[in-house]
Amino acid sequence: MDFDEYRKLDGVALAGLVARGEVSAAELLELAITRAEQVNPRLNGLVIPLYEEGRRTAAGPLSGPLAGVPMLAKDLFQEMAGAPCYMGNKALKNMGFRAPHDSELVKRWRQAGLVLFGRTNTPEFGAKGITEPDSFGPCRNPWNPDHTPGGSSGGSASLVAAGVVPFAGANDGGGSIRIPAACCGLFGLKPGRGRTPWGPDFGEALHGLSVNHAITRSVRDCAVLLDAVAGDELASLYPLAPPARPYREETERDPGTLRIAFSNRSPIGTAVDPEAVRAVEKTARLLESLGHRVEEAEPDIDVMAMSMDWLMVWFAKCADSVDEMRRLTGAGDDGFELDTLAMAAFGRSLSAPDYLQCYQRWQTYTRQLMAFLQGYDFLMTPTLAMPPARIGAMATPSLQQAALKLVLKVGAQKLLMKTGLVEQMARENLKYTPFTQLANVTGVPAMSVPLHWCDNGLPLGVQFVGGHGDEGKLLSLAAQLERAEPWFDRVPPEL
Repeated sequence: MDFDEYRKLDGVALAGLVARGEVSAAELLELAITRAEQVNPRLNGLVIPLYEEGRRTAAGPLSGPLAGVPMLAKDLFQEMAGAPCYMGNKALKNMGFRAPHDSELVKRWRQAGLVLFGRTNTPEFGAKGITEPDSFGPCRNPWNPDHTPGGSSGGSASLVAAGVVPFAGANDGGGSIRIPAACCGLFGLKPGRGRTPWGPDFGEALHGLSVNHAITRSVRDCAVLLDAVAGDELASLYPLAPPARPYREETERDPGTLRIAFSNRSPIGTAVDPEAVRAVEKTARLLESLGHRVEEAEPDIDVMAMSMDWLMVWFAKCADSVDEMRRLTGAGDDGFELDTLAMAAFGRSLSAPDYLQCYQRWQTYTRQLMAFLQGYDFLMTPTLAMPPARIGAMATPSLQQAALKLVLKVGAQKLLMKTGLVEQMARENLKYTPFTQLANVTGVPAMSVPLHWCDNGLPLGVQFVGGHGDEGKLLSLAAQLERAEPWFDRVPPEL
């Protein structure tokens, strides 16, 4: 098998070749490594190569539904025993920290027969929708390396789009599966709260705000991966009823006639690029041609208020992460990025009642969304409000950097929040991704489907938000869309 043949197949097809003895796991791994070595100097998606570990795994024995398929893990909460684990953080990288054990997710990947051989680039602690950490430098989009692959799972998306692997690990606390999928022409499903594991170190992350899964090229790969990892664990805080049937079967079922609401309006009042509008309008016409009922409507939710409540919990978590890394590494401020230190400072300024009120309001937003979805199967929006940004364009502007340095110097974070400057900064930063946080706060599944390419050649995904337990229904619709407007064979220009 050569690379051209390898790239034409998804993970399920590759696993079938291995099972029939037509190719070996070792051969597939060497193809993946060769491709990684070819493109990574330009893309900077693979930051921790683990080739020898992959070769030991590929030597077998292997079993499971995806036995022999090469895969990459994200360098954030997808720990591999004995392997470096830096989470985009300078302090951990300088220490050379190594994970003491596999995460439960990685254990389930191994049980499925996957061959893990590296870890991918992520922003510090996964806190941004771009992947440009100081610790490793920016990751780039294979469709145009001058542009971002999104974040925080940008390294994974970049390498999947470049054909290194058919899928790679990702997680999503505010859009971090869907954003890079949208930027890189890939399929990205964020499962619902509690659907995938976080153990053994956590029972959940950020009150279930964040979930683990992967970014894939094909819908069926996403479904088979979800079948392999979904289900409760010992520390599960949100035990869920299992699906009615395997997710793989859902991709083979007709979704029936669906009622789908759509909105092109930014829910925080910022601009939406004409390309994002066209992406949704084009998809609405496609859905109608498939027999679905589509109408313009949106839930009655104050999304700017919701975004601030989402951010406050993120800030508190950032403070916890910085404090934990200080204890573990002994690092001072030079072990962290300015933005991270500022978010941590804002987090420390929250009182316990402030924090609790934010969390309690999440429940109001959830009721409002579920009330809206009583009349619709899905809400459709752009995944992003604009095409993938240029590298560096989403960096914190110099004036904001000065304000953040003031916060750190004089402890003015409470004053900044009271004056509304934090909300102004949040609005500026979220204008790129105003549509994705809703599914995280409410805990519902959502997906980005690669149905639009912009005039400049860059992809731009379309998002569908479902109700609780709707992963199967989302996958059924995604598979129908994939059959109607195939994207698998659309690949970036050669680097």
